[in-house]
Amino acid sequence: MENNRNFFITIALSVLILAVWQYFYVLPRSEAQREAAKVEQQRVEEQKKAAEAANPGASTPAPGTTAPGAIPNAPGGDVVTAAGRDQALAASKRVKIDTPSLEGSINLTGARLDDLKLKHYTETVDKNSPEIELLNPQALPTGYFAEIGFVGNDKTGAVPGAETVWSVDGNPTLTPSTPVTLTYTNDKGLTFKRTFSVDVNYMFTVSDTVQNSGSSAVSLFNYGRVTRYDKPAVASTYVLHEGLIGFTGTEGLQEHKYASVEKDKQYQPGKSTDGWLGITDKYWAVTLVPTEKQPFQPRYAYFEDGRHRYQSDFLTDPINVEAGQSATVETEVFAGAKEVAKINAYAEDRHIKRFDLLIDWGWFHFITKPMFWLIDTLYKFLGNFGLAILATTVIVKALFFPLANKSYASMANMKKVQPKMLEIREKYADDKMKQQQAMMELYKTEKINPLAGCWPVALQIPVFFSLYKVLYITIEMRHAPFFGWIQDLAAPDPTSIFNLFGLVPVTLPHMLMIGVWPLIMGVTMFLQMRMNPTPPDPTQAAIFTWMPVIFTFMMAGFPAGLVIYWAWNNTLSILQQGVIMKRQGAKIELWDNLVALFRKKPSPAE
Repeated sequence: MENNRNFFITIALSVLILAVWQYFYVLPRSEAQREAAKVEQQRVEEQKKAAEAANPGASTPAPGTTAPGAIPNAPGGDVVTAAGRDQALAASKRVKIDTPSLEGSINLTGARLDDLKLKHYTETVDKNSPEIELLNPQALPTGYFAEIGFVGNDKTGAVPGAETVWSVDGNPTLTPSTPVTLTYTNDKGLTFKRTFSVDVNYMFTVSDTVQNSGSSAVSLFNYGRVTRYDKPAVASTYVLHEGLIGFTGTEGLQEHKYASVEKDKQYQPGKSTDGWLGITDKYWAVTLVPTEKQPFQPRYAYFEDGRHRYQSDFLTDPINVEAGQSATVETEVFAGAKEVAKINAYAEDRHIKRFDLLIDWGWFHFITKPMFWLIDTLYKFLGNFGLAILATTVIVKALFFPLANKSYASMANMKKVQPKMLEIREKYADDKMKQQQAMMELYKTEKINPLAGCWPVALQIPVFFSLYKVLYITIEMRHAPFFGWIQDLAAPDPTSIFNLFGLVPVTLPHMLMIGVWPLIMGVTMFLQMRMNPTPPDPTQAAIFTWMPVIFTFMMAGFPAGLVIYWAWNNTLSILQQGVIMKRQGAKIELWDNLVALFRKKPSPAE
């Protein structure tokens, strides 16, 4: 039947696209990654030993030059192993950070944020697994930090940069209720007073006051940079952006993947007076929000001198400080999890222009964002994201119920006129043109829309895509449990029929991880397709027989939440289609098709 063929084409194309993303860009290739990481670490160690010490942050470029282009060497010089994080932290004096969401420290050398852990997030679903380490000291292969500093000249003397050692003035621990103040005075009579404050979530505020006690005016520049030495072990997909990001000036959103910035080395959009920039991962981000008082030049760059690194930075226009006067600049630093509610609140409450774009909702954000809102709202009532997905499916079904009713009713009518359709095909078997004309006349006489069967599927596709996006990009879905063995709706079903669902201790490749929920999805798809008469064409019949099996394997690698949605949606569709067909007087072919499928076929002699 035509509607069956349209059904197959529509569904197959949509899921095949996602399958390509899942298998070629999402599923980890662990062995290749470990080898690449080993080679990269060896290369970094060799280049680090050969690199000369450089400190552009403390150099004295002329006014109007770009932001610091290179990262200074860490104290001690050599890169240490990942196991030496405590050793790297102990190499410099620090100020402790302790908030409800964060723990770590500020490095007094450079006044850097380079030690930050997320208290509410662990590496695996095991609650005892290590906390996520977002920021790390420069001396580590995973070095990642945010730094605020100044660029001066001969008149200013040495200004705070990467190697500046600050002094603590008063309180030595940064909490939401107790800011920390650092001071530094140079030989030209300039005193720098830096105050760190932090909220209960992930936003730091860095306020710098420059007091000029000298006899003449000075001019200096304020810079900020987010620098990272490594990149995610699993390459980002086309589903979301990972890499350098910002929203500034007339260009608006800037997204530069690691590969593209490695190739082009530098992107420098026009100057801006508002916005933000930084580096984003799938679930975490570190961004800078420069002061609105000073125009600044944003930049996204990749450097190969010394150590390979990625950097988003900005440099303000000159800040003039008269003799005996002071000037204050302020920079906000976001470092944490990309929780939707908190990101939206920062954008609104702190007037950060389009900060919501830090979460990659994609081109179809007008569907994806409402989908997340609905699931998140239902979660607050139901207490389980899996139940919220099931409830969302019911609501979506209810919204499109009238249209689906018309579609299924038209399909039922087509079943009733199938004998006439077969008669036309036989009568005009050798004349496709007359066959098509007769079919169209039949549709007109019986008031049937031959494309009606596509509408339920067509309406399902945007829901499918948006749910996939929500499950993949939002941290709220990360490690969100359902029931039983599903402890992470954003990860594939961990069971497999090929190891008897865990009874046989065998590690299987991803393609053989066919769990319970993919099997349920396959069965419901099989039953839904058997609601319709078997296509008379042998090729179509074979396709429809094997399609549920193929889709079971394809969907097995998708997030469990998406597979659960698909299985539940199939179940609701079977019930809905059955009720409508019964009302229309059309025969439900399910039982007959099942009997015919398993009935012994007669031999030619019989």
